[in-house]
Amino acid sequence: MPSMRLSNPKTWSQQELAAKLRVDRRANHGLLNWERRRLLIHATKTALSAALCWWIAIRFGLHDGYWGAISAIIVLQSNFGATISASRDRILGTMIGAAFGFAFSLFGVLPWNYILAVLSAVILCGLLGLRNSSRLAGVTISIVMLVQKTGSHWLLALHRVGEVFLGILVAVVVSTLVFPDRARLRLRDGLAQEFLVLDAFFEGILQGFRGVPAQNLPELRQDSLAMLRGNNALLEEMRNEPSGGPGWREGLGMLAQFGRTIFDALVALELAVRESYEDRYAQQLEPELGRLVTDIESGFQYVAKCIHGWRFHVAPPNLNLEQDIAELEERMAKVRHTGFSFSQAEILRAYAVQLHLKQIAVLLRASRVETSRAIGEAQPKES
Repeated sequence: MPSMRLSNPKTWSQQELAAKLRVDRRANHGLLNWERRRLLIHATKTALSAALCWWIAIRFGLHDGYWGAISAIIVLQSNFGATISASRDRILGTMIGAAFGFAFSLFGVLPWNYILAVLSAVILCGLLGLRNSSRLAGVTISIVMLVQKTGSHWLLALHRVGEVFLGILVAVVVSTLVFPDRARLRLRDGLAQEFLVLDAFFEGILQGFRGVPAQNLPELRQDSLAMLRGNNALLEEMRNEPSGGPGWREGLGMLAQFGRTIFDALVALELAVRESYEDRYAQQLEPELGRLVTDIESGFQYVAKCIHGWRFHVAPPNLNLEQDIAELEERMAKVRHTGFSFSQAEILRAYAVQLHLKQIAVLLRASRVETSRAIGEAQPKES
C-alpha cells in the first residue's frame, strides 16, 4: 500500500483523491493545478466583492463606503458555509460594538468610558458564546468613539452597521453566484481522505503486532487527528449551508461520527499492541490474522471510495470480515490447546487485539450501511 503520510494539512484535490482510490488516473499538474486554481478563484471573488462594495458606495453617496469593502474582504471565505459563519460573527460583533460605543459615548470622558465600553462588550460576547465576535465589537467601539467625525455618535454607529451589512450582503451574493464552493463537497472529499489516512494508521499499528514496528506511527496518528479536526471544522461550516439534497447533512454527520469512533478504536488498538513485536503468540495466528488485517484495510479503502462517489448501497465484493473474524477466533482456540507455552501478557494482548479488530470491522461495515440508510438509498446487500 502506498504511503498516506501527509506533507501538509491540505486536502487532496478531486483528481488526486480519485487517483488514490483508483477510480481516476488523470494527472493534476501544470501551471494551474488544483491548489493554484483555488487560490486564483478566491482572489478573484475577493477582488470582485471589494470592487462591488466600493462602486455601490460611490453610486449611493456613502462617504465611508470603504468599510463595506473591508467587511466583504474579511468575511469572504473559501466556501459558502464558512462565509455565512464569518458574516454572522461580523454582523453580531458590529451591532454589539455600535450599541456599546453609542451608549458609553453619552456619559463619561475619554479614555475611561472607552475602556469600560470595550471591557463590557468583550465580556458580553464571551457570556453569549460569541467569542469570534468580541474582537469585531472592540473594533467597532473604537471607530464609533475614537474616530473624529462631525455629527452625533449614534449616526456614526448607524452608518457603521449599514456599511458592514453592505459588505456582508455583497460577499454572500458573490460566494453564492461566482464559482460557488460548498463546504459539504469539501467535507465529502475530506472524509474520503480521512478514511484513507485512518487506513494508513491502522496498517502502521498492525505492523508492530506482526513483528515489524512502524517508525512513523506518531506521525500517522497526528495526520489522522489533523484530518478529524479539519473535517469537524468543515462539518460546522456545512451546517450553515442549504442542505443540498436528501440526507446530505445526516450522511456526512454520521460519517464524521464514525470516523471519530474508529480513530478512538485505533488508539486503543495501538495501546494494546505496544511492545508486542516479539510476541510468539501473534506469530501462531497466521495466516488468519493476515487475512483479517488485509480485509480491514480493503474495507477502509472501499468506504473511502463509497464516500467519494456518494454511493453506499453496494456491498464490497470479495470482502468477508465476519468470516475472517470467525476464522481468527477458531485459530486462537486451536493455539490455546497446543503444547506451546506463552506468557499471560502475550495471550491477553492477542485477545485484546482480536476484540479491537472485531470492533473496527463492525464499525467499517456500519459506516457504509447506516450512511446508505441515512441518505435514503435502497437497503444495502448483506456483506
